[in-house]
Amino acid sequence: MVTGDKGLIHRKHEIMEKVAKLAWNDQLDQEHEEQLVLDLVPGPKSLYRCCIYKEREVTRQRIRLAEAKNTTYNPESNNIVEVIKPACDECPLAAYSVTDNCRKCLGEACFNSCKFGAVSIGEFRSHIDASKCKECGMCAQACPYGAIVHLVRPCKRACPVGAITYDEYGYCIIDEKKCINCGHCIHSCPFGAIGSKTYLTQVIAAIKSGKEVYAMCAPATEGQFGEDITMDSIRDAIKELGFTDMVEVGLGGDMTAAYEAAEWSEARKEGRKMTTSCCPAFINMLRKHFPEQYKENMSTTVSPMCAVSRYLKAVHPGCVTVFIGPCIAKKSEAEDKSVPGNADYAMTYGEFRALLRSKEITVKAEPHEYQESSIYGKRFAGSGGVAGAVLEVMKERGEDVSGITLRKAAGGQECRTALSLLKAGRLPEDFIEGMVCPGGCVGGPSKHRTEVEIKRARENLLKQADGRKVLENLQQYPMDKFSMHRDGHMSPSDPKDI
Repeated sequence: MVTGDKGLIHRKHEIMEKVAKLAWNDQLDQEHEEQLVLDLVPGPKSLYRCCIYKEREVTRQRIRLAEAKNTTYNPESNNIVEVIKPACDECPLAAYSVTDNCRKCLGEACFNSCKFGAVSIGEFRSHIDASKCKECGMCAQACPYGAIVHLVRPCKRACPVGAITYDEYGYCIIDEKKCINCGHCIHSCPFGAIGSKTYLTQVIAAIKSGKEVYAMCAPATEGQFGEDITMDSIRDAIKELGFTDMVEVGLGGDMTAAYEAAEWSEARKEGRKMTTSCCPAFINMLRKHFPEQYKENMSTTVSPMCAVSRYLKAVHPGCVTVFIGPCIAKKSEAEDKSVPGNADYAMTYGEFRALLRSKEITVKAEPHEYQESSIYGKRFAGSGGVAGAVLEVMKERGEDVSGITLRKAAGGQECRTALSLLKAGRLPEDFIEGMVCPGGCVGGPSKHRTEVEIKRARENLLKQADGRKVLENLQQYPMDKFSMHRDGHMSPSDPKDI
């Protein structure tokens, strides 16, 4: 993950690496975990917090999240994203604050504008009582000097669905009924007070048990680690970890595009608007904030991750499937057991790298040879890539795609706007491609490099891909062995026949 606070990210990833080492060595017990806390925070001085006692407590909570457990402060949570409460006490309580620009003017506009008695006039400037302030903003609007500022916490600013509030002590609270598990709040918090559950120990246990464990690498993988690191490089490292093999999820992109194209064609005939089904944060936004549109307008085709997982489980019964990508929300998708055959676990690139370090494995440059996806499936990772692949399939089926209008919504606000227009019956376009991360999956919260670096490396890697067509590519796979429908019922096996 690219961030301005490398020390904080380093500590989070170091803890995941150490926990993974304990898992490999069968040492996941209270004694070894407490010793890990002491090793990481030996004292007598703290490195990040006010004291070693707080730092040790934060470390204990990070260890719990690294084992996919709830923090002890929120034991009943069903959310992937959680607040580490001891780390969340440095932000100001007051949303509105008076700055040194205050001239203590005779008009007392701020005092007169407040209906709740929160503003008082001090000796040198005005003051706002946070316990009385209702955050209406009238004082800030009234101040002729602009001396009152609205301090929006980074986590709240980053949340696209208003799921973050605060209790009376200023601790962050995530409303699980609203949260879409996009993970944007995690990397926006400068104190590292928000984290997500990770499934490294469960994946390690599956590998050590002797089960067939398959990694599924997101289309966004190409370019994450530089243009010298090909899918062959990633595949070799994954097999060295003990995985049975790896499949690129761009293949699932081909599968999803083929079946979603049939849905688009049908919806177009009926004059019905549709949304794509690939981004789990976008689907969570639909399901929680636009339930009618979720029922009426969302594609019933499964995501590329789920498609590849179903394919692998069909041809390798009993196998375990693990998604690797830049997405936090994929963890919530994997947790949704109402979708049969979905991935068992999902991990981010940061977690994948921690897993590699736990076994002292280095990803090496390899020539480009491995390819299971068309270029269209590979481009699912970027904004417009899903729609582009669907239109390509429609063309391959001989359909006229002229006149089809698309809305490429990339970023939380763009997605909300598009869905609000859809709900109001005012959406001018035929279809919505929704991705909550700006720029698409390559801009995901757990990307390994900057978006510019990733895109540059991706383009050089994608130039090496062959020119196979989507439907041509799918003829190599047993599409009759698994369902591409969200609820698991079988569709026609050949996408050309849908």
